[in-house]
Amino acid sequence: MDAKRYYQGTGRRKTAVARVRLFPGNGEMMVNGKQPEDYFGPRDLLQHEIRSPLALTENLESFNVLIKVRGGGVHSQAGAVRHGVARALLDLDPELRAVLKKAGYLTRDPRMKERKKAGLKRARKAPQYTKR
Repeated sequence: MDAKRYYQGTGRRKTAVARVRLFPGNGEMMVNGKQPEDYFGPRDLLQHEIRSPLALTENLESFNVLIKVRGGGVHSQAGAVRHGVARALLDLDPELRAVLKKAGYLTRDPRMKERKKAGLKRARKAPQYTKR
């Protein structure tokens, strides 16, 4: 590690955007000023998802993580946080790229909600056809 104060990464998923900062520390994590258990609730899957890049690179107890996330729902926010943590780890050590890329943590999920079109009720649902 060099003398940087923190390592940062930006993660995105649908409309959620997460700003992640890694500080050398003891493994504490804060999401929008709350513990992940309080922010994401009792969803163990989401808590596992946001810690997975750190666990994969064996840095779970090496860094304190400060996360600010906005937009989307809780699942999208968790995906954005995972993406941001992976990118912050790349800022720390570019040699982790192969491991993170193979696990799929560096790929931004491009799926977005399709926009509503004019003359339709939703993106693709057309008004009911009437013969008379």
